[in-house]
Amino acid sequence: MRTEKEIGRDKRTEEARDKHGKKEKDTENNCVERDWDKGGLIRKILLEHYESYYRLAYAYVHNEADAMDIVQEGAYRAMLKADTLREERFAGTWVYRIMINEAKEYLRKNRRDVGELKENLEAPAQHYRDMDLEEAVGKLSEMERTLIILRFYEDKQLSEIAEILEENLSTVKSRLYRTLRKLRAELAKKR
Repeated sequence: MRTEKEIGRDKRTEEARDKHGKKEKDTENNCVERDWDKGGLIRKILLEHYESYYRLAYAYVHNEADAMDIVQEGAYRAMLKADTLREERFAGTWVYRIMINEAKEYLRKNRRDVGELKENLEAPAQHYRDMDLEEAVGKLSEMERTLIILRFYEDKQLSEIAEILEENLSTVKSRLYRTLRKLRAELAKKR
């Protein structure tokens, strides 16, 4: 059992920590840690996962230069908005979400006709790609395409996908399986 002296000492330590900026009270009187460097954390995540972000962007645009532009713009936006990150533990999914939104925005801004898109689908010599599959994935809605890219191109777990998309796990599962059925049906038509 703690004595009053120990309780008082703990309270004074907590007050000193508050006074020196280690913790800050938010509007709901919850303690929020302030001593983590948001910009440094985002920079570290961007450097560690750069290739993953590039693959994600490439899966959307099928062009190396465009994918690099998307990652660059996404990294810029993530660094610019780093101060809006609320919880350190969600930093990775937060950056992923920025990259997905940046890829979608790029596609919206740069709508191309089907002929030009097919030219961009030419694969580098070292990569084997199933053109029928890519064409079928390209016909999916943005949400369906995002699910397929995250699950199979980026090898993300369903729980990670749910976090990234800010959806319920059950919703992600049902959408993914519905999308897979749709892809199978589309590929069956081609064969």
